[in-house]
Amino acid sequence: MKIKFLGGAGTVTGSKTLIESNGIRILIDCGQFQGIKTLRELNWEPLPILPSTIDFVLLTHGHLDHCGWLPRLVNQGFEGKIYCTSPTKDITKLILLDSAKIQEEEAEKANKEHFSKHEKAEPLYDLAQTEKVFPLFRVVKPNEEVKLDAEITAKFSNAGHIIGACSIELQLENKTVIFSGDIGQDDDVLMYAPVKPKRADYVFLESTYGNRIHPAEDVKLLLETYINNTVQANGTVIIPSFAVERAQTLMYLLWQLKKEEKIPDIPYVIDTPMGISVLDVFMNNRHWHKLSEQECIDMCRMFTMNTDYQETIATIFDKQTKVIIAASGMITGGRVLSYLERYIGLPETTVIIVGYQAEGTRGRKLLEGAAEVKIYGKYYPVLAKILEIEGLSAHGDQNDLLNWLSELKDKPKKVFLVHGENEPADELRLKIQEKYGFNCSVPMMGQEFEL
Repeated sequence: MKIKFLGGAGTVTGSKTLIESNGIRILIDCGQFQGIKTLRELNWEPLPILPSTIDFVLLTHGHLDHCGWLPRLVNQGFEGKIYCTSPTKDITKLILLDSAKIQEEEAEKANKEHFSKHEKAEPLYDLAQTEKVFPLFRVVKPNEEVKLDAEITAKFSNAGHIIGACSIELQLENKTVIFSGDIGQDDDVLMYAPVKPKRADYVFLESTYGNRIHPAEDVKLLLETYINNTVQANGTVIIPSFAVERAQTLMYLLWQLKKEEKIPDIPYVIDTPMGISVLDVFMNNRHWHKLSEQECIDMCRMFTMNTDYQETIATIFDKQTKVIIAASGMITGGRVLSYLERYIGLPETTVIIVGYQAEGTRGRKLLEGAAEVKIYGKYYPVLAKILEIEGLSAHGDQNDLLNWLSELKDKPKKVFLVHGENEPADELRLKIQEKYGFNCSVPMMGQEFEL
């Protein structure tokens, strides 16, 4: 059996792990690279193997860094089956269509305003190419054994993180190989705790927060404080948010604060069409999360939901103090950019960062104290307050990741630490070796191992 790391190694984006066994090729995740330009440019590179030779793609979940390269894969010849859970299928469709639309719009804008370095800016993929992905989906239920081949089976187990997210267990060549996908927090506001593996010969574990412990902070109290302080200053609160799970978690917490009369009666706006669509996925898959149908309905009533861009423009120029939740979560694109163009230069504005910010993203730069930020080819001074709430992360921290390994009955032959920058991955490697004595390795992009 050969394993090759085509992405998500030494970085938290572009997850792609190739398994080759007895002539069958399986790709675990097919993510898009995000962040610094050298990573983003990898999205334009062909895979080191022909996509037409891949038999299956198994998706752990529907975030762009795990599914966002599927249109390129299909466009370059992949015709196999894509296995995932029902919510992951729904989320992936939303994410890919949104991604294609944004790329088409940004290419058009770059060509119109001449801020691209290329003679003609092209989208990575368009809507027509994206539509070709969807007929290849095959839905699997959690804990159901799926026969990929006479000698290969797959099983998906809940990983928390976002709705539909799973770890994947493969049985092949008399070995058990487990891919964690992204692991959620054990005490997440909306998601159930991740299912821990009982036995494995090889484990591929994410390490996004491998060197971090989420602070024991009162997330609700921080939201309450930041909002009330901004309202007193007659400012606007902007929360860049991932459209899946994070936006819904923020809605839930703000709804709780409003019910408890701890935040004022001002406009609360969700401005992410995809995040609004995700609410339907939540309603249709209630066994995947902790909210009842009535809670979903009551929570939604509190918010103004912007779907049309004209509504976004009206909200931007509305002078009253307000709270905006807008995608994207790392401020790499989406409608949050339109809000920041107008508000980032105002000292009464508060920007609350509520999730992981990959290297090279605008979100990371703001957290690191950037004095100015580039949006659509122009620079804007950063005078707004940039605050962070770490406890809202959909990723488990170092303790959660260590805990996820705690029920393994026998020592795995090896644990590979993926989907993390080098420093967090290496620190987690040392912690795992110290706590469990497991043989750990941090693979590099492009490396290949025989198991």
